[in-house]
Amino acid sequence: MFGTAVISALLLGVLVGVIARTTETTWLSEALDAIGSTFTTLLQLAVLPLVFTAIVVGINSLRQLGGGREAARLGGKTVLWFATTSLIAVLIGIAVGLLFDPGSGGLSATPTEENTARAAESMSNWGSWWSFLESLIPSNAFAAFAEGGTLQVVFLAVIVGAAAYSLGDKAKPFVELNASVFAIVQRYLGWIVLLAPLGVFGLIGAATATYGDELFGPLATATAAVYTGTLLVMLVVYPILLRFVGKVSPARFFSKAWTTLQFAFASQSSGATLPLTRQTAVNLGVPPAYAGFAVPLGSTTKMDGCAAVFPAIGVIFIANISGITLSVGQYLGIVAAAVFGALATAGTTGWLTALTLSATVVGLPPEQIALGIALFYSINPIIDMIRTATNVAGQIVVPVLVSRSEGLLDDEVLNSPTTPPLLDDTGTAPSAKRERDAAAEPARA
Repeated sequence: MFGTAVISALLLGVLVGVIARTTETTWLSEALDAIGSTFTTLLQLAVLPLVFTAIVVGINSLRQLGGGREAARLGGKTVLWFATTSLIAVLIGIAVGLLFDPGSGGLSATPTEENTARAAESMSNWGSWWSFLESLIPSNAFAAFAEGGTLQVVFLAVIVGAAAYSLGDKAKPFVELNASVFAIVQRYLGWIVLLAPLGVFGLIGAATATYGDELFGPLATATAAVYTGTLLVMLVVYPILLRFVGKVSPARFFSKAWTTLQFAFASQSSGATLPLTRQTAVNLGVPPAYAGFAVPLGSTTKMDGCAAVFPAIGVIFIANISGITLSVGQYLGIVAAAVFGALATAGTTGWLTALTLSATVVGLPPEQIALGIALFYSINPIIDMIRTATNVAGQIVVPVLVSRSEGLLDDEVLNSPTTPPLLDDTGTAPSAKRERDAAAEPARA
């Protein structure tokens, strides 16, 4: 029912957007934009507190799986799989980019003044690896939250979570407080999830009304390349890894992950999708304690769509419109940026920072990078949907693979009937409710 509502809203939004554009009905375009932006704002309101509390609680939940050595091994395997799948994804992005050769035919579209200004700001903020590393450490913890510094909040969460883990029982009240805040934010997002069809209607409608000509004009090849690359990762690479490494049926995986992927596609935010992503991993048999660590970490660092496939295609696009032929060494630079620069994709502007970082690493002219970024802004609402869905799919796949390799995957839960990963009427995630009931069973006996 939910999936049907989302797809129906998407199709209706395209129709209304076309009407608004062809009839030049300004008030209708503004209404669509207001609906979409309000939905996005409601999602973004919860992202930073959700990411912080999820990481703090997730790190400390690893205690349930064993001591520090076991936690370190799980963490190491998780990061290794993040890097491995990013490597595969960026290689696919390069291959698709070379096949489609976006931008080689020239562009008639020109960026708006607003997009050009935003591109210039990106260049100043993410012009080098050093500036990226400097941005990780906030000068003021409260300012990191107030100013929306996702990278800085992640850094604080990891440090604080590790400190709490090392203190053990002394930090238990603090961890419980974070768990309570995390539950509150989950309940809030559970309500916002119900508004997803309305949000999709506004977002896709506004994008169609504003960028209709450009979506099917000079940048159509780049759009097609991004969709092709991300779908190859999501529908070919991930199923192969699930089948042969995770010993999990791809059909079962997608049947349980479908609602989450739809929401990710609509919301264009891995952070806002985090509660659904975590619950989907649990529904696939991943231990809740490990899912509580791996999924929040993945929501900020596991971005195969934004940080691997897209920047590879984006750099080739910028090089083509600049008349530059990339060397083998520059292609290796794209690979290195994707594998080692995943943290730069944290938050909702992941594509922007990843593209800027990758293009800078390979040495493209700054003015051409700014031009390319400004042009991509015109099609961003469309390509960001598939990038985010791919990101979220990878954030579920890796915990499944690691859990299987560690003998932790619960096949009984994996093979249980498919249920959407939505919160129940008590506000408790289904798996958490089962755990609570199981814990209470001996007392009732």
